[in-house]
Formats: sequence, C-alpha cells, structure tokens
Amino acid sequence: MDFLKQTAHRPWPMPESPWLIYMEWENLLFLHYPVHPDVLLPHIPEGLTLETYGGFAWLSVVPFKMKNTRPRGLPAVPAVSDFLELNLRTYVTTEGKPGVFFFSLDAQNPLAVRGARLGFHLPYFDARMRWEIQQGRTRYLSTRTHNNATRGEFEASYQPVSPLPRPSKSSLDHWLTERYCLYSADSKGRIYRCNIHHLPWPLHAVQVREVKNTLGNLIGTRLFKAEYAHYSPHLAVVGWGLEQINKS
Repeated sequence: MDFLKQTAHRPWPMPESPWLIYMEWENLLFLHYPVHPDVLLPHIPEGLTLETYGGFAWLSVVPFKMKNTRPRGLPAVPAVSDFLELNLRTYVTTEGKPGVFFFSLDAQNPLAVRGARLGFHLPYFDARMRWEIQQGRTRYLSTRTHNNATRGEFEASYQPVSPLPRPSKSSLDHWLTERYCLYSADSKGRIYRCNIHHLPWPLHAVQVREVKNTLGNLIGTRLFKAEYAHYSPHLAVVGWGLEQINKS
C-alpha cells in the first residue's frame, strides 16, 4: 500500500503503532450546510471545540459505499466488508488536531453497526439503503430502521462533472475534507480520537438533486438545499485504534 509512504500532506505525523483497519470509500457525495454555531453547540461533548469557517459551523451529509473493509492481517469478505453508509458530521478540534465528529452513521450492515458502536463509540444506526447507478448518475436512498432511533430519511441523485484542482490550505474545500482523525464519546463522557490516513481527497464538481433529507431531525435542525457540494470517486484509508484524550 504505497499511499502509506506518502505523508507530506498530513497536518501531523501518522501514529507509530500499526494501523488496525483498512477500508475503501467509493462514489462519495459531500453535501455541506452552514449553520449557526449555537445550533450545534448543545450536541458537542465537553472537551471538544466546535470549529467554524466564515462565521458558521458546518454540517456535512456524506453518502457513499464502504468497500473491502478488513482488520489488519485478514482478508475482506464481500458479504460483510462491502456496504452502503450515510454520515451526518460536523467539524471539531482538540489538542491542536482538527477532525470530524459524527451525529449519525447509517449503514445497511448490522455487524458493522454493532461493531462500530461497541469498538469505536460511534453512533451507527441500522438502515434500509440502496443505490442505483445509470449512465454515471447515482440515485441514493436511505431510511433509518434502528430500534428506538429518531427517524432519518435521505434521497438524492448526483453525477460528477469534472475534477477540481487541489485546494489551497486556506480554502473551504480543504477545511471541509482534509481531516485526519475522528472523535467520539462514550456514555460516561470520555472523549476518544481515532487517527486515519489517506491521500489528499480527489475532489470533483458535481451536479446534485436533493429530494429528501431529514437527517438533521436527530439534532433538532432542518437541512434545506446544500450550500456546497463535492464528489470523490474513491479513496483508500487506514485507521488506528481509539486513543482516550481527556484522561483524568
């Protein structure tokens, strides 16, 4: 995996310990929504700082396909390693390491849902999901089915237009996408960081038709038409184990 040797773009060094999980993200759409910080602050765990750009906090909805997911040293098994996923996330930082914080991760793989809830303290939910790809255009549909969870539905179609140049480090494009860790919190309020590594995102302009999006209901907000959108065809990623960051 040659991409592990390419690290000059990273904002901090990769962990010295071995990575634990490999995955590929495919056919990704990024829908970005500016929101007033006060809308999100009540939902950000203590110990994390909500980041803003241009005076706004940002929510992003990301539908894609997870492929070839596997632990280090084991092969991928298509029946459990490949599945659709749909994320609702925002942008936070602590200890000088900006990352993402997820409000929801819907997936059509019950094993992945339970494994990520237990092993990574991430808010994964069971969902009924499908996509259709015709002549380069993707139609993506998802309905959350998890027991006792706030209902969330999403439907959109999208088609990439053309590759975008590498964004500058001060740009919104870079700020929204070039994140090399995620944060999660357990039921006792302990905060964890999971480092990841990948090459810089290959971003494309994209044509999008949003049909339905009620994912914001989980945090008491409505998401109307996205202010900004990106597409990316594929990215290989490795992740490390959780690191507790607010030990007392």
